[in-house]
Amino acid sequence: MRDRNESLLWMYERMVEIRHYEETMAAVYLEGKLPPKIQKGLAFDIGSGPVPGEMHLSAGQEPVAVGVCAHLKKEDTVVGTHRPHHFAIAKGVPLQAMTAEMFGKAAGLGKGKGGHMHLFDPENRFSCSGIIGASLPPACGAGLAAKKLGRDWVAVAFFGEGAANQGSFHESLNLAALWKLPVLFVCEDNYWAISVPKPEATSIPKVSDRAAAYGMPGIHVANNDAVEVFEAAGPAIERARRGQGPSLLEVRTDRYLGHFQGDAEVYRPKDEVSKLRANDPIPRLAAQLKAQGLMDDARRAQIDARAKGRVDEAYAYARAAEYPAPADALADLFV
Repeated sequence: MRDRNESLLWMYERMVEIRHYEETMAAVYLEGKLPPKIQKGLAFDIGSGPVPGEMHLSAGQEPVAVGVCAHLKKEDTVVGTHRPHHFAIAKGVPLQAMTAEMFGKAAGLGKGKGGHMHLFDPENRFSCSGIIGASLPPACGAGLAAKKLGRDWVAVAFFGEGAANQGSFHESLNLAALWKLPVLFVCEDNYWAISVPKPEATSIPKVSDRAAAYGMPGIHVANNDAVEVFEAAGPAIERARRGQGPSLLEVRTDRYLGHFQGDAEVYRPKDEVSKLRANDPIPRLAAQLKAQGLMDDARRAQIDARAKGRVDEAYAYARAAEYPAPADALADLFV
């Protein structure tokens, strides 16, 4: 395992990688989807371009992923959400195969058949789903498997604040507490459940307060700060490794982009995103590292270039990769 200083540098590099990945995808995704000029009857075409289908991006929410995953081992399980790229990158899912999957290429994680909301990487023990609240039950299953095998593996379920109102949330927390499963439940509170603000959908200000009802610790991180998430997640993960059961961690984070790409975002105040971006967690972490003498401007430029280079290589690989053969359309299906 890394020491604290190594973890902080790792978190910074992964955050730069995630941000560049999401900003690149925001541009790539729009290719072929918008008409060259606005004409009657022409509109956003979700099925066109190199990356068809919906796209949910996580720019701004990097601290949640890196602050938690910095404590994990390869054998630990992470189950993400419909907005999964930051979790996948932080867990070590290979960028080239992940990107190829989104491009629908045969070299993708699911041979191009799953798309961006269905990324499965058994080697790095990562999965995700487009169903709200669907991350929690599988994480309990992974935690139960670890317990029965006598391993110190931990499972992490990431979910949004909207999913905290689903039945799967309550059932999973109850079961994990009852059986003392090694699970960390992480609520990624970006305030918006699609277009519904948290106060209009959730009866209490803090989802983490619900932990008391299930006899587990509830931790709340009020700032979108990678170091604060790192320091909050560490004890909870170690508690799970010691066999002392689950914890619920809630992090208030910021979603810079729409719920999906193409979202008009008419529900958001016009100046909300600009205010959120003024508190960008990436330069804030860079300033913290510089103040601690862990990174100067030259090293920061080197790290930034290395992280962005990996992303650029992944997109180039995905563009050049082959599409599946038509004969493979019915392969790998349950019948």
